Amino acid sequence: MTIEAPTAATARRTGGRPGDTAWQTAQRLRQRRRIRRLAAWGVPVALFVVIAVVGPILVPYDPVTVRLADRIRPPGTVLHDGTRAWLGTDQVGKDLVAQVLQGARISLLVGVATVAVAGLLGLAAGVPAGYFGGAIDGLLMRFADLQLAFPSLLLAILIAAVLGRSVTNVIITLSVTRWVTFARVTRATTLAMREREFVTAARATGAGTRRIMSRHIIPLTVTPLVVVATVELGLVILAEASLSFLGLGTPPDHPSWGLIIANGRNYLSTAWWISTIPGVALSVVILAVGLFGDQLNDYLNPKAVSK
Repeated sequence: MTIEAPTAATARRTGGRPGDTAWQTAQRLRQRRRIRRLAAWGVPVALFVVIAVVGPILVPYDPVTVRLADRIRPPGTVLHDGTRAWLGTDQVGKDLVAQVLQGARISLLVGVATVAVAGLLGLAAGVPAGYFGGAIDGLLMRFADLQLAFPSLLLAILIAAVLGRSVTNVIITLSVTRWVTFARVTRATTLAMREREFVTAARATGAGTRRIMSRHIIPLTVTPLVVVATVELGLVILAEASLSFLGLGTPPDHPSWGLIIANGRNYLSTAWWISTIPGVALSVVILAVGLFGDQLNDYLNPKAVSK
């Protein structure tokens, strides 16, 4: 029994190309579905980035001005100065729109900076551990295991309590607690690649260790690191909000979503919007980033997707 190649009309209907086999057409359809799902979840993530970057410019946040005459106003209220508080005001009369937008920028800044620093630390530790093995691998991985023995949030609380409240200290704290994940992924990739034929060939031609790492090993760790970074971004945003909620994160002049939620927890029965609106924004962003990371993993690693 032979399988004929689809005609041009059939190829157009099924999404394939003239001359493709049925298997090739099915593969193209799966690839297009992956791209559509990736784009669908990339839209809310891109919207979050745009809002975080542009929003505070359009609606600047004033950390000093207090308007007690406009305190605890519900969403849509016209304030004494004639402006409308679309998301209401908090317990000291500050517009919640400006706070939520500023919180989005803080979350994006902390998330991206933490993932970048933790990724570089993990790369610097994971590649030598996986390539050389032996004592270096044992030392670095036992240190990683020791850190993993402590819950990451409790470790972050301890470090944040010592360093104090600031955006920079939050980034340092979360980077220290997150580098292990990147190091393990980088080490696993290096272990899988160090004995491959192209690495052996490069070693046989006289290439040094530094050249093999920089030209053959490290570029192959980029894809898994990008996938891990996307997933970790949502977890970092959540961890930053948790620290700020506990009073160990950003200071009051740099309100994050966690800090806004904490400020409104005593007014849940009378001013629900103070905590609810940033809480909903935080949940939506974490969900969108997590699902985008899953779809990115499916797109970059199609062989790992179950059929």
